Formats: sequence, structure tokens, C-alpha cells
Amino acid sequence: MLNDLISDGLTRIRNASMRKLETAKLLHSKVVEATLSILVAKGYIESYNVIEENNKKFINVVLKYDEHGKSVINEVKRVSKPGRRVYQGKDDIKRFKNGYGTVIVSTSKGVMSGMEANKVGVGGEVLCTIW
Repeated sequence: MLNDLISDGLTRIRNASMRKLETAKLLHSKVVEATLSILVAKGYIESYNVIEENNKKFINVVLKYDEHGKSVINEVKRVSKPGRRVYQGKDDIKRFKNGYGTVIVSTSKGVMSGMEANKVGVGGEVLCTIW
């Protein structure tokens, strides 16, 4: 059994984009689904949909490429891990890659990007960074 569904999902997306696949199939959890909704809103992936097979839920992610066939995602990195949790307060969440990247934070008000968390005025666990 997997302990960290977020890092598994990010790794599957990274591997699928390196192989230039159209879709990636992830294991479902609410946090993974919330993270994917942020990735869709920021334009890193095309779309995703939840499918159910044999009483198990999966997420089918449609990856996004530019006009030259290069993946839109340059780098995706898991920050907070099960062995080492990383928390940041509202004042500590900074812009990532000078505003070109996105920090995804799990707060008490849900999973949101770092800029949204800064506007709302909450901190939390830094899940991952992507650019």
C-alpha cells in the first residue's frame, strides 16, 4: 500500500509527460483531486476526470503540451513528505520562481495555491512546487 498518494500522483504525471503520453492514471484521494484542480486552473494540465473501476476510484489526467510538443510542466517537486513535514506561516509563503511557478499549500481552509493562501491570510503544509 502507498503511504503518499500525492507524491505518487506527481511522479506519474512527471513520468507520463517525459514519455509524451496524452493521459496519466492516478489513484484517487480528495487531496490529489484538489491539487489537480489547482493545476488545471493554473494551466499546467488540460483536464482530469474521476473514474471508478471495480469499486476503486482513479483519476484520469489529460496532460498539456505546447505547440512544439514540449510539456508545459518543467519541474514538479514534492516539498512536504511523510518523513519530514514542511509548514509555513502566512508571512513565510513566498513567490516561487519569481511568480512563474506555483506553490500548492494545504491549509485549514482547503488546498490552495500559495498566492491564494497569502490573500486569505492563512499558512499551512507546503505540498509541492511546480513550474
